[in-house]
Amino acid sequence: MAFHLAVQSLRQKESDTAIVGGVNLMISPLTGLAVSRWGAIAPDGRIKAFDASANGMVRGEGCGVLVLKRLVEAQRDGDPILAICRGTAVNHDGRTNVLTAPNGLSQKRVLEAALHNAGLRGDQVGYVEAHGTGTPLGDPIEMEAVVAVYGRSASPLWVSSVKSNIGHLEAAAGI
Repeated sequence: MAFHLAVQSLRQKESDTAIVGGVNLMISPLTGLAVSRWGAIAPDGRIKAFDASANGMVRGEGCGVLVLKRLVEAQRDGDPILAICRGTAVNHDGRTNVLTAPNGLSQKRVLEAALHNAGLRGDQVGYVEAHGTGTPLGDPIEMEAVVAVYGRSASPLWVSSVKSNIGHLEAAAGI
C-alpha cells in the first residue's frame, strides 16, 4: 500500500522523492503461537513456495526500504536506477473461508488492474515476484490467478518468491 501511494504521489507531483519501507520484528511470541495453532507454520522450518512438498510458512524478521523518484529526475540527478515501476494497483482480498486463504478472483482483478495502470498486456510480463507463502492452500490459488493473467504467452513466465530465502516478513512482506 505504501508503494502504491508513493507512486501515486510522484505521478501527481505531490512529492519529488518518496521513501517507502516495511519492518517486521518478532518481539512477542503471541503472533507465532497463534499462527502455529492455525497450522500455518512449516513443521520442518522451510518455506517451499509453489512446491508439491509445501507445508506451511516460516516467520521472518527484516526490513526493506525503497527510494522512489520520477524516471526523468533520477536520470537527471545521476541516481542509480534498479527498476522502473510502470503501474500499481491495490484492492481488498475479499471474503475467504479462512484468514490465511487468498481470494483468487480478487487476486486476478488486482493483477489485471496493475497491468491496465501500466498500459501493458499480460503476455508482456516475463517475471512475477509472487507472495508465495509455501502453503498448500494459498500457493495454488495465487498461481491460478498469475497464470490466468500473465500466462497467455508462448514465452516463459518466471515466478519466484523471496520468502523461500528469508521467511515471511509479514508487515514487511510487500516491500
